[in-house]
Amino acid sequence: MENPRNCPGHIPNSNSSRNSMARLEWNYFPGKGFFVGRWMMQEAEKYFGLKTIIEDEEDLMSHAKQNKAVIFAFNPHDMLPYAVFAFSPFLRRLPDKINDDAACLMSSAIFNVPFLRQVYSWASALPVDKRTFMGRLKRGESFAFVPGGVQEVIMLDPANPDDVILFLQNRKGFIKLALSTGSPIVPVFGFNLDGSYGYWFPKHPYIEKLARTIGFLPLIFWGRWFIPFGIPNPRRISVVIGPAIDVPKIDETDQEVIDKYHAIFLNELEELFERHKTEAGYGSRKLKII
Repeated sequence: MENPRNCPGHIPNSNSSRNSMARLEWNYFPGKGFFVGRWMMQEAEKYFGLKTIIEDEEDLMSHAKQNKAVIFAFNPHDMLPYAVFAFSPFLRRLPDKINDDAACLMSSAIFNVPFLRQVYSWASALPVDKRTFMGRLKRGESFAFVPGGVQEVIMLDPANPDDVILFLQNRKGFIKLALSTGSPIVPVFGFNLDGSYGYWFPKHPYIEKLARTIGFLPLIFWGRWFIPFGIPNPRRISVVIGPAIDVPKIDETDQEVIDKYHAIFLNELEELFERHKTEAGYGSRKLKII
């Protein structure tokens, strides 16, 4: 069902949000940073007319009561996966404790750049490294991340606009980590990210190798008013959150078990896309999982 917290400008409880922010591993909230982060998220919510749909909120709440971290696997990456801001605790889009603990895990490269690391931290982002990933799972703190990563940017193909490319066939590391802690995985799809930016990057194997090494793709992109590296074009962003996939806790996982739950995740993600694509204006489009 559609999340009842879809009212733009809704302000979260200051105390609960402040407490969750204090637990962030990368603490960059000097001065008015906390208030800047809240303001940025609320303005983005209005700018994009953000709509979130949670298909089974009661199930999410049941996991929260068991103090389990929920892994929200957001797709697609597209040019920039900025729609993960829907998981900011400032916006109160998630139920109860899941919202209070929520964070977005993003490319670690961002956190090596002065100023950007502060800005992203104010917006409740953290580096998507194994230490952070596992630390949050063990503490029962939920988060969103983008499993397809920068490889999906490399595979963008304007010549085939009906294909929504997801680089997921070999993305199994998060499945293994989820199994090690028994953490549920929730497939998430963000509609209408495409078209937010124009872009150009050189198509060359060396560039692809460099992108995989440093965690982002060297490119030129432009948004509203054709301003390079500016704000995205206004798009009506719709984020749909599917039912949680229950994952057992297994101390010693073998490849067969990992493959099993990875296949379940891909199937659930495809079905989630199919259920919502017509309403989102993607009627003729199809997922292409590579």
